[in-house]
Amino acid sequence: MSGLDERGSDLRKELDATLQARKELGEEYDAALVESFLEKVDRRIDDAVERRVRRQLAEQRTQRARDARGPRASDSFGERFGFGIVSLVLAVPLSAIGGHVADLPGLIVTWAGIVGVNVAHAARTTPGLFAGRRHRTGRDDA
Repeated sequence: MSGLDERGSDLRKELDATLQARKELGEEYDAALVESFLEKVDRRIDDAVERRVRRQLAEQRTQRARDARGPRASDSFGERFGFGIVSLVLAVPLSAIGGHVADLPGLIVTWAGIVGVNVAHAARTTPGLFAGRRHRTGRDDA
C-alpha cells in the first residue's frame, strides 16, 4: 500500500503545484494548467492500467504453463473409467480372435496390446505415475 500512498502523495503535490501556479499566473492560464494536470493524471492512469494488464497477462501465462504440465480438464475420472470399460469390452472379441487365430501366443499378444494401450493412457492422464519414489532411510547407500 505504500506505493499507492506514494503515488497519491505525488499526485497531491502536482495538484498543489498547479494551484500555486494558478495563483501566480492568474486565471487566464487556467485552461493550460488544468490541461497539463489532466495529462499527468492520464499518464498515471495509463501506467497503472499497463501494470495491471502486464500482471494479468503474466498470471495467465503462468496458469497456462501449469495447466500444460498437469492433467487436462478433459482427463476426468469419467474419461479414465470409460476408457477402462471400453478396453475391457473390446478385450472379449479381441481375445477370441487372437486365441482362435494363433492359440495361446495370439492370446498373449492380444492382451499385451490391451495392457499396453491402457498403460499408455494412464501415463498420459496421470503425470508422474511411473516416476520412481525414493525412500530415505537416513543413511547413504553408496
